Amino acid sequence: MDSKQEQQKQYEKYVKEVTPTHNLWLQMLKAFLVGGVICVFGQFILNTATGSFGLDKQTAGSWCSLILILCSVLLTGLNIYPSIVKWGGAGALVPITGFANSVAAPAIEFQKEGQVFGIGCKIFTIAGPVILYGIVTSWALGLIYWAGKVFGWF
Repeated sequence: MDSKQEQQKQYEKYVKEVTPTHNLWLQMLKAFLVGGVICVFGQFILNTATGSFGLDKQTAGSWCSLILILCSVLLTGLNIYPSIVKWGGAGALVPITGFANSVAAPAIEFQKEGQVFGIGCKIFTIAGPVILYGIVTSWALGLIYWAGKVFGWF
């Protein structure tokens, strides 16, 4: 028994040595900065699309989303976005650009395995659960809303 306890203590010591420590406040600041820069860039696109090109707000919003997705996919393809994510953490993963990165990264990583077994099978490995649970949750909430309207709850 004594050697087992000693082994457990050594293992716990090893885990403490190899586990990276993080400064929460610094991580939050970096996430805020990266997310803020992405949002400022998006607002710049939105303002430019409505002001310079005379688009209505809905069309400008659609173009803004498309351009942000395109930039994210290009930066992922050039292997720049992973560095941004590593530095900025959740600030780069939460906006629409992070979702585009989560779809593009597996496609790029597994393209060598072919169109079907590489890209086709692996493209939604990260984004798939988000899409699935988003659809299921919207359906469930829509059903609750419909039932609320039918039974006079809302």
